[in-house]
Amino acid sequence: MNHKRRRELRYVALIIILLACLSSCKSSKVYTDASSMRGRTVSGSLKERYAALLDVPPSEISNERLYKFIDSWIGVKHQDGGMDKRGTDCSGFTCILQKEVYNRRTARTARQMADQVKRKYEEELQEGDLVFFDFSRKFDHVGIYLKNNRFVHVSTKRGVIISDLKDSWYYKYFSRGGSVKEQ
Repeated sequence: MNHKRRRELRYVALIIILLACLSSCKSSKVYTDASSMRGRTVSGSLKERYAALLDVPPSEISNERLYKFIDSWIGVKHQDGGMDKRGTDCSGFTCILQKEVYNRRTARTARQMADQVKRKYEEELQEGDLVFFDFSRKFDHVGIYLKNNRFVHVSTKRGVIISDLKDSWYYKYFSRGGSVKEQ
């Protein structure tokens, strides 16, 4: 094989590798552990991906700031007391999201946040509301409600992830939901 042909083959191989990397970037993250999405991959634009994850039409994904924020944090690992992309806990992530997306200040712990919400029935929950869980003690976990019973939170095993409130494991620990009171 002559020198020119080898150079052409290297060039073609480089382009193929580059295209493979670019096309896989959108779907390389683990977005959800919701039972309805297990084994499915999401791809496409931001609206298309989150519409699929939340099982809603893309037109319902209107708060792009929220979904861009979530997208940039998906998969960040759990770390007790953490509040950055090297690691975060549920209340740290919630504090940052509320400040960055909604310009709201919240308490630092889930238990304190529970005192800052105006309680709502499940069917009244809206995007941006907080949802609380009692895993080992009262209000020891918090997440942010999205749509269609989905919420984003920090899992100790999977990091920042979207889950389904109605999945039996989460639902049996669900304690309260509500909107952050204006202060």
